[in-house]
Amino acid sequence: MMMSKPEPPRFRKLAELSSLGLMLPSSIAVGLFLGYVLDRWLGTHPWLLMIFTLLGVASGFLSLLKGLKKYNNDKSLDD
Repeated sequence: MMMSKPEPPRFRKLAELSSLGLMLPSSIAVGLFLGYVLDRWLGTHPWLLMIFTLLGVASGFLSLLKGLKKYNNDKSLDD
């Protein structure tokens, strides 16, 4: 008798998907904050703000794509 892996509740999948929607803005916010603080500390206004914002956008998109890829792989295993 082969036991199958228990299926996660639907609310867990909903929580995972809602966290994907927060990845991009939170990454951008962290980049903005770090850039702003470093600019004020080092007096390099606005260069570090722009650089860290772009890094935050790139990080957010990479995290979003990684999460979507994981969700699609989990979804195809359910079928």
